[in-house]
Formats: sequence, C-alpha cells, structure tokens
Amino acid sequence: MTETNAGDGRIKFLVVASDCDEARRAAFFAGRRARNSNARVTLLHVMEPPEFGHWASVAETMRIEAEEESEALLQEFAAEVKAQSGEDPELIKREGEAKEEIRTLISEDEHISFIFLGVSEEEKSPGPLVSAVAKDPSSLSRRPIPIVFVPGAASRDELRRLAG
Repeated sequence: MTETNAGDGRIKFLVVASDCDEARRAAFFAGRRARNSNARVTLLHVMEPPEFGHWASVAETMRIEAEEESEALLQEFAAEVKAQSGEDPELIKREGEAKEEIRTLISEDEHISFIFLGVSEEEKSPGPLVSAVAKDPSSLSRRPIPIVFVPGAASRDELRRLAG
C-alpha cells in the first residue's frame, strides 16, 4: 500500500483510479474542483488478487506485474490531478474487491467527503462500480458522502466550465 501527503485537515475528494477514459475524466474534474474548493484529492487503485491457489509462483509473478501496473496508473493519474489542482494527491494502493476497499478507506479517513466516479459512455453499462452504487448508494459508506458521477462523454472544456 502506498500512502502520501496524509491529512492536513482539509476535505478530500476520493477518485477511484482505473485504466479507463471515464476514470481519467473523473480525476481531471476532481483536480479542478479541488483547486477551486481548497480540497485535497486522494487517488485509490484497487488491485484484484490473483486466484491461482496452488500455483504460488504464477500468482506471485502476477502480483508483481499488477503492482507495477498499479504504480504506473497512479503516477499517471497523479500527474493529471497535480496539473489541475496544483498539488500532489494522496496515493493509495489496495488489494481486494473495489467496493469493500473503498468502504474500508472511507471508514479509516474521516476527511474523505466526496467520491468522484467516471461513468462509461457504453449504452449497456455505466461501469461495474457505478452500477453497484446506483443500485445501493449506501454500499460505499456508512456515513453520508455525496457521489459525483462524471460523464464519460463530457469534454475537458465542459468539465472545466462545470468545475467553476
């Protein structure tokens, strides 16, 4: 797990970093909103654990590769957030199921006050996490936290305008 720039008392915007365009738009928008509202951005990337059981060496190789990919993805997102907000975001890597890791992180960090999720442009599904949250909004937190759905179809110019 990587954690940087922990708590200075300001509210935090949580962005779930994943390798898709809509998540990148959510990071862009959260960075812009953070700059305009004196908030911090926390980037979370959740790696799913390999399921190889008795193939321990294969699982360990997969875990190392996933860790490297996670670090690269977080660094890409961090560069975007810094470009928009002017500050380095907090970076967190976890291994497990995304919804459960988000819930755990929110319970651990009382400063997380908003969740920014990118919504896929695909007609069939807005994305697995967005779909799960839409069915049960309280599934991510026991305390009330607004969830900002960032449309994947929104252009950067539209998101700049909306960020204020």
